[in-house]
Amino acid sequence: MRVVVIIPSRYGSIRFDGKPLANICGKPMIQWVCERATQAKSIESVHVATDDSRIRDAVDRFGGNVVMTSSKCRSGTDRVAEAAERLGLNPGDIVVNIQGDQPLVDPRCFDAVVKPFYEDPAVKMSTLAFAIVDRREITDPKDVKVTFDNKGDALYFSRATIPYDRDGSNIFQTYKHLGVYAYTQEFLACFRGLPPGHLEEIEKLEQLRAMEHGYRIRVVVTPYDSPEVDLPADIRRIEEKMAGMGLC
Repeated sequence: MRVVVIIPSRYGSIRFDGKPLANICGKPMIQWVCERATQAKSIESVHVATDDSRIRDAVDRFGGNVVMTSSKCRSGTDRVAEAAERLGLNPGDIVVNIQGDQPLVDPRCFDAVVKPFYEDPAVKMSTLAFAIVDRREITDPKDVKVTFDNKGDALYFSRATIPYDRDGSNIFQTYKHLGVYAYTQEFLACFRGLPPGHLEEIEKLEQLRAMEHGYRIRVVVTPYDSPEVDLPADIRRIEEKMAGMGLC
């Protein structure tokens, strides 16, 4: 069973054009994500999937692997699925999908998200959650929340606060969803062909499509946060964290 990371990457963005190539501590952001993924113990190879020559050229310059995909991909998952096909993966191989805007992702996150596939043959898709420590994230719609059952299978993902403490008298942990997914190649191809879901359209959360069609998503809680860069203003915050970690 091969385990590969595929990072979907596009140049255009309404809020942050050219985000994958944004300079963070002297490197393009996409390079940080590639290098962090390469450090994971369970990963065989790391590939950037893009349709943009500027991103391809940047990845070539730092010695990364690029898979060129169609400009007609509807989503990052579609891009990952197309790249996985081009790589000739087998149905039982594992594909890890991470967005290229998480330059501080901990390499151990990749090992954690693929672990369920070795422990439970019924798992076809998995993702990560982090126990929120910044109270602002509980109510911020930018930070997606997740709830899961006693087995660890997701019950729901939402931009709203879930669970909601009606009486304000309970003490409980709220979990943030981290944008790292793993799938078998077989399920990824299946997921790509599913029609968009109603809840997916409302929340603008692609993972809800799988749940709306009756598929389970195993959630792994990790102690390692993976902050995203959504806007140019976020770069300074990320660089400060990197400086504290001795990365720049």
